[in-house]
Amino acid sequence: MTYQGRSAPHLLNIHLKQWRSSLILVLLLCWLGGMIGRAAYLQGLRHSFLQHKADAMSSRVVVMPAHRGMIMDRNGLPLAVSTPVESLWCNPESVDATPAQIRDLSRILQMSEADVRDKLADHGHEFVYIKRRLPPEQAAAVTRLDIQGLSLQREYRRYYPAGESTAALIGITGVNDNGQEGLELAWQNVLGGKPGSQRVLEDRHGNIIEDLQSIMSPRPGQDVALSLDMRLQYLATRELEQAVAQNKARDGAIVVLDAKTGEVLALANAPSFNPNNLAGVKPWMMRNRVVADQYEPGSVMKPFTVTAALDTGRYTPATMIDTENGSWRIGTATIHDAEPARVLSVAQVIQKSSNIGASKIALSLDPQYMWDKLHDCGFGSQPIDAYPGTASGDLRPWQHWRPINQATTSYGNGVSVSLLQIARAYTVFANHGVLLPVSLARLNNQPIGQRVFSMHGADEMRDILQTVASTDGTAPLAALPDYLVAGKTGTAHKPDHGGYSNSRYIASFIGIAPASRPRLIVAVMIDEPSTGKYYGGQVAAPVFHQVMEDSLHLLGVPPDKPMNTVANRTAAPT
Repeated sequence: MTYQGRSAPHLLNIHLKQWRSSLILVLLLCWLGGMIGRAAYLQGLRHSFLQHKADAMSSRVVVMPAHRGMIMDRNGLPLAVSTPVESLWCNPESVDATPAQIRDLSRILQMSEADVRDKLADHGHEFVYIKRRLPPEQAAAVTRLDIQGLSLQREYRRYYPAGESTAALIGITGVNDNGQEGLELAWQNVLGGKPGSQRVLEDRHGNIIEDLQSIMSPRPGQDVALSLDMRLQYLATRELEQAVAQNKARDGAIVVLDAKTGEVLALANAPSFNPNNLAGVKPWMMRNRVVADQYEPGSVMKPFTVTAALDTGRYTPATMIDTENGSWRIGTATIHDAEPARVLSVAQVIQKSSNIGASKIALSLDPQYMWDKLHDCGFGSQPIDAYPGTASGDLRPWQHWRPINQATTSYGNGVSVSLLQIARAYTVFANHGVLLPVSLARLNNQPIGQRVFSMHGADEMRDILQTVASTDGTAPLAALPDYLVAGKTGTAHKPDHGGYSNSRYIASFIGIAPASRPRLIVAVMIDEPSTGKYYGGQVAAPVFHQVMEDSLHLLGVPPDKPMNTVANRTAAPT
């Protein structure tokens, strides 16, 4: 019994050890079976879900920017091109940069260290731009820093080879290469194209290590050919800038039209801005004054009223008008002429720019008839479609005209226009009474115009307008040595506190040449000249003279002045 009593605990201990081993083995087998079952479940039934989760952590879709279309002049000279640049971005959660690297990065990017640190610490976003549109040398310097978590993304930056010359017309693009001003904005749908997208694989630091899939290829924008001729554009810009500087004017504008097609061959503003460097540029400096600014045109309106009168058959160029010796009252208002005269012919009313003569002719016309003719010439409506900020001017409804309103409208007071609008209106005198549409795009076909005046009336007015550039007219400085000029001066007091200023003027001249075979129309406006000269014939006509003469020579237009006139000029003593 004693032996058995000693052996019983020993057998029990062995039995318990065997039981524990079996339990552990069973548990291990159950765990292993569960793992195998779980793996089979995940790899089989849940494979797509897990793959999606993995892709979400290691891949993302990036936008592939579209190359913006180029803007060219009519001869293919580039005026706006997109160049590739790199933009620096990061996922702040993945950035690992030392203080020294951050200092070097801020120096390369020309940013403060505080700004760089703020962007790198923006843990509320997974995608943060640090700086966009880096030039190649900056992008290369950033790459050499080898900072984990920083990435470069290809984008495009707009470059304008013509600089200030075409800045106001073409406009600018924003940081995303979308149009913001001018033609860049007006033609965004054509120039901009459509961006694409691509799926890429990233490492744990956010660096792109592999292109996985092209989702949609970018569609580049279309190239656009403008009507501009850059030879004429540079010429017009140079002469306008000189005139604004010499006359110490507030600003100026000029437009050159093809007299037969209505195409804009040159359009310039002064002062302008550098579209390649917008530092310090204010929004008002980008305004295209030729298209957007409205002003009272003054006497350049007179030919339209007088032509409307010629078309009635009650007037001829020789019809005499009593101009009241330079002063005439209409109700409580008094109209004055700069050069008082007793009696002038209709032709002399234009040549001498008589406000009284134009007023008397206007008041003899039915108000609705006169308004209809002015409206048919484009006054009161936009001269061009789909250009941002295009002014339509102001032509008061004829039902609201009192006699003084009808009179002042005849010589350009109480009505507002843009320079492009008035230049377009002069196409009626270059095309035998037919008004042409204007175009900023190069045309391949002759546009269809609208008849406003009879051929006889419009041609008579063009003959009359030639006398303006004579020695007896208001613009002898507009005369050209080899070409006949038909044009009109304008000198308008600027509105001021409900009346008109006695010291602030807008001087303008609009002319056609060669007058016998019209090829170009040039319209010049100088705002607030301040050197003592302010008449259109003194300030604007010389700009017209130089731009028109050089432009006709550049285009190879043959002279139309009689040979004896040219010979006398050549033989004259110097």
